[in-house]
Amino acid sequence: MIIAIDGPAASGKGTLGKRLARHYGLRHLDTGLLYRAVAHAVLAAGHAPDDRATAAAAAQALDPTGFDETVLKSQAVGEASSIVSAIPEVRAALFNFQQEFAATPPGAVLDGRDIGTVICPHADVKIFVTASPEARARRRWLEFSARGQAIAEAEVLADIRRRDERDSGRAVAPLVAAADAHVLDTTELDVEAAVAAAIALVEARRS
Repeated sequence: MIIAIDGPAASGKGTLGKRLARHYGLRHLDTGLLYRAVAHAVLAAGHAPDDRATAAAAAQALDPTGFDETVLKSQAVGEASSIVSAIPEVRAALFNFQQEFAATPPGAVLDGRDIGTVICPHADVKIFVTASPEARARRRWLEFSARGQAIAEAEVLADIRRRDERDSGRAVAPLVAAADAHVLDTTELDVEAAVAAAIALVEARRS
């Protein structure tokens, strides 16, 4: 079984992906970390995130086994990853890795922005997770605060809005709900309620 979860930044898709994978005994891939790792490599090399050649080379040399999520989930890397992810050569380099991950038995849960539309268009279940920009900014700000990263909530909201615009407006694999995706709005839902709603969607699809 392949479950595709898409949605904008801080919508809760990563948490849902992990919980659904655990519930159904499937493997999980947070595809956003792939792009964050590429962005981090580009920044660490002293280049701008829109440097196509450096970003493409970083994507081709990616080693997912060595990810440090604390580093990759910083505000700077997150904003850079939105720029890196719009580079066609980067998306092409990561395409096969994601498809092979999904196709390996017993199946997988993948979350990202183009899983149901590009990576796994024939996924058994597709869920598009969304929430208001304000709710998403609050969640991301709380994450940063919990990690001791000092940043104004207004700045996080501004970044969320910029990323939404870039992700939805890019020419290659823009953020959009697949035609057969179930839309799950988590604005007013806590984690447990969102997970329960997602499981209900999967079960309805399987029955």
